Amino acid sequence: MKRAIAGILLLLGLSVAPALAWDGDHGLRRDIGHDEAKIARDHRELRRDLYYGNYGGARHERRELRREYRDLTRDRRELDWDRR
Repeated sequence: MKRAIAGILLLLGLSVAPALAWDGDHGLRRDIGHDEAKIARDHRELRRDLYYGNYGGARHERRELRREYRDLTRDRRELDWDRR
C-alpha cells in the first residue's frame, strides 16, 4: 500500500513539474536583454582598447562580440520560432 501511494505521488509530482517550469517567453526575452547589454559593454571595451592601442585586448573583445551576436541571433530565432 505504501508503494502504491508513493508511486501515485511520484506520478503527480512528475506531471506537475513541467507546468511549473514553463515561463513562456519571459526567459528568452530576459536572455535577449542580457545579451544586448553585454554587446553594449563589449563595444565600449573594444573602443577603449583600440583608443589605447591594446590590440590584443581588442582582438579578445571582437571574439566576445562575435559570440554575443551569435547568441543573440539564436535567442531571437528561437523566440520567432515559438511564435509560429
